[in-house]
Amino acid sequence: MRAVRFHQHGGPEVLRLDEVDVPEPTAGQVLIEVEAIGANAIDAVLRRGGSAWDRPLPGTLTGDVVGRITKLGPDTPPGVAIGQRVAGLTEDAFADFATADANFLATIPDDADAGEATMMSMTAPLALRLLESSRLPAGGTILIQSAAGTVGHLAVQLARFFDPKTIIGTASSPHRLDFIRELGAEPVDLTDPDWPARVRELAPEGADAVLDSVGGTVFDQGLGLVKPLGTMVTYGAITTELPVIPAHSLFGLQSVTGVSMLGWRQVRPDGARADIAEVTRRWQSGDLHPVVDSTHPLTDVIRIHETLDARTNLGRLIATT
Repeated sequence: MRAVRFHQHGGPEVLRLDEVDVPEPTAGQVLIEVEAIGANAIDAVLRRGGSAWDRPLPGTLTGDVVGRITKLGPDTPPGVAIGQRVAGLTEDAFADFATADANFLATIPDDADAGEATMMSMTAPLALRLLESSRLPAGGTILIQSAAGTVGHLAVQLARFFDPKTIIGTASSPHRLDFIRELGAEPVDLTDPDWPARVRELAPEGADAVLDSVGGTVFDQGLGLVKPLGTMVTYGAITTELPVIPAHSLFGLQSVTGVSMLGWRQVRPDGARADIAEVTRRWQSGDLHPVVDSTHPLTDVIRIHETLDARTNLGRLIATT
């Protein structure tokens, strides 16, 4: 089968399609014949190399795949069957076939859009878990960094169900700021050196919650905007600059919490499955509208990564087999 690999670190041009064996599902896994793949921004970081998360070469690309189950590994849970259309997170997603954990699959209707469906297995559940972890009160204010991206645009939509007074979203280009406005949030331009002052105009007392996957200086500035008893939620560092938090910065009774979907699945597997079911229900009912930026054939994976590097996508980038 075809599978995307990179045998050295670098720009999008290092990605290539290799011929590899079809993987065998291990205990608790299923094999999926892939129909669509949702790209993750972290894979552009891993492809470039030099981060705290570098992996051995040749490298694979993670993502959420949608397709039909073609084979069951040992000890798969009841109710999982060959022929089901599902979405699942996998470590080697950009391929014709992929294995995924059968315990955390999203069931996808036959007539549902495959690109949108890729967001039901990890990205939408992550957005929901970030909001739950933020302890956002009704009538509160939330600041969502990278609000036009795959996770961010879903978090903006889901935040409305927490009945906040103000949703603020950041981005770094005019068309992304317009997109955030269309989603119903107050846009703030991260390229403005005084962007925290704009947030203060919108939320004079500070934010009750901040969601951050940027890291570095942006994390530090965001932490400074958290009001007393508010919560900073970190779930990555796309800049590769991992946050370092001096204890004195929390003396105003602010809290910082980290969220990882893999960690959540380990400690609260029933809660993780409930999150998948909840976002899928909201999507199917029309309360959640996942946005697909563009769709490309698997052979155009370089183009997908060029867009990830440029950070110009609105919502998610999709590959099809």
